[in-house]
Amino acid sequence: MPGKSILITGCSSGIGLDAARGLRARGWRVFAACRQEADCDRLRDEGFESPRIDYEDAASVRDGLAEVLAATGGTLDALYNNGAYAIPGAVEDLPRDALATILQANLIGWHDLTIQVIPVMRAQGHGRIVNCSSVLGMVPMKWRGAYNATKFALEGLTDTLRLEMRDAPIEVCLIDPGPITSDFRKNAVKQFERWIDWENSARADQYRASLLKRLYSASDAPDRFELGPEAVTTKLVHALESPRPKPRYYVTTPTYMMNIARRVLPTRMLDWVLAKG
Repeated sequence: MPGKSILITGCSSGIGLDAARGLRARGWRVFAACRQEADCDRLRDEGFESPRIDYEDAASVRDGLAEVLAATGGTLDALYNNGAYAIPGAVEDLPRDALATILQANLIGWHDLTIQVIPVMRAQGHGRIVNCSSVLGMVPMKWRGAYNATKFALEGLTDTLRLEMRDAPIEVCLIDPGPITSDFRKNAVKQFERWIDWENSARADQYRASLLKRLYSASDAPDRFELGPEAVTTKLVHALESPRPKPRYYVTTPTYMMNIARRVLPTRMLDWVLAKG
C-alpha cells in the first residue's frame, strides 16, 4: 500500500509491534505509538516514526496526533486503536479509582483519539478505523471484570460508530482476538499489585488457589489455542486493504467457539461453561 499512512497505538510489544512491522513491510507509512518515551526511542532506532500516545494522558493524545498530521501534511488513512491492559481480580475487590483508570486507558482514550481522527478522514474523503477488542468483549470470564467491562463497552461503542458512519466514507471494524502471545500477563501483574488488596479479600483462599498461580506461574508455555501476534496482523491487513472489510474479525479458536456459544446456549448454561475457565 505505497503512500498509505496508519497510526497504531500500543506498539511497545505484542500485537501492536507485530502490526507495525507487518504493515511497514507491506509499504504502509506506519506511525507506531507507545505510552513510554523509552519505547518510542527504541522504535525510532528501528526506523519507525513513533509519537508518544498514552490514552490516560489527554494531552499526549492530542499532541501525538498533531505530530502525525504534521508529518503527513494533514492526512491519515487509517487508525488502529490497540494499546490496553487488564486489572485482574474479583469485581468486589476492584476499587473505584482502578475502574476509572482502566476505563480511561482502554476506552475513553480510544474514543478521544478516534473523534479527533474522524474530521481528518471526512475532509480527505476516506479512512479506516480498526479497534482491537477481545473475546472478553463477547463473553465474560471470572477475575477479569475490569477488562471485560472495557471491552464490552468498546464493542458497543464501535458497533454504534459503524452504524453512524454508513453515510460517511469511513469504514469501522473490530478485531476480536483470543489468547495471543504477548506481555499482557506480565503487565497485568503490575496492575494487580497496584490495585488489588487480595490478602484482605473474602476470596483470599480463591486467589491463592487459582489467580495467583496463573499470574505468577514461572512457565513460559503458551495457553491452549494461543497464537502469535501475526495472527492478528493477518486480520488487520484484510480490514485495512479489502475493498469491503468485515465489520468484525475473530482470531483464535476460542473466539469462534465463544461466538457460537453465546448465540445458542441459554444464559445459565453459558455461565456454567464460562465458570469452568
